[in-house]
Amino acid sequence: MLLDLILLVIGFVLLIKGADYFVDGASSLATRLCIPPIIIGLTVVAMGTSAPEAAVSISSALHGSNSIAIGNVLGSNIANIFLILGVTSIITTLTVQKNTVRYEIPFVALITILLCWMGARYGMISRVGAGCLLGLFAAFLIYLYIISRNTECDIDAPKALSATKITLFIVLGLIALVWGSNLTVESAVSIARYIGVSERVIGLTIIAIGTSLPELVTSVIAARKGESDIAIGNIVGSNIFNILFVLGVAGVILPIPFNPAFLFDGLIAVLAVVLLFLFTWGKKSLTRWPGMLFVLIYIVYLIWLILDK
Repeated sequence: MLLDLILLVIGFVLLIKGADYFVDGASSLATRLCIPPIIIGLTVVAMGTSAPEAAVSISSALHGSNSIAIGNVLGSNIANIFLILGVTSIITTLTVQKNTVRYEIPFVALITILLCWMGARYGMISRVGAGCLLGLFAAFLIYLYIISRNTECDIDAPKALSATKITLFIVLGLIALVWGSNLTVESAVSIARYIGVSERVIGLTIIAIGTSLPELVTSVIAARKGESDIAIGNIVGSNIFNILFVLGVAGVILPIPFNPAFLFDGLIAVLAVVLLFLFTWGKKSLTRWPGMLFVLIYIVYLIWLILDK
């Protein structure tokens, strides 16, 4: 028990320091390459912080038991918006770029609906369907490339870190994030078992939230450093990456069965994106009150899951 508590503290320290270095590295990369921070958030940061979800889903596919992949992705995407953006916007107001509200956020809603339609229509994500998801992911990357090429450099921007420091900050920061996430989840599960919490509750809470810890800590740290674009891009990009790339790769390896119960979770995931769109459409920002509503909805969703089980 004492060892688990120590490991829990070490895990949190790794998460916080890892996110700190990761955000600094990502921000400097954006400055050095003259790429908007939102693009870095949608790509480098989003893919990096989604490593736990990708590892779980792709590993399960390789071992022939990939039925958990869809639940993992939908659960993570719901937590990303309701929990992570909720908590982050409670701490500080998040400014959202016009293009993100007009294009990227609706795109998340569309691909979530597409995922649910595939599952409801065919009862699985087939290899062909998974290939379509990967094709959409490639198209999304091309879209980001076009945006980045149309961006002018800010000559008054602060000087970026050296290329060596940027690489070290991003790589070591990401390693610390993933390692810290694993330590935190494993020690928390051990403590929960010690005090008598059921496996079911552990799976629905600690594990589900645990795989989203990198996104949570990175978004909070980025927001507190004034990098709202990285915070928002991290979450929106992670949700896109989870559906199109993670499920795309997992589905190509082995078709993914779609349990009809996932339709409810899919609707909740769509609701999360729609609410995010509505709250950011006018003011182009996410403030404290919507953030509190998001967290409340997530708590109600968790309670429903536990009672429904």
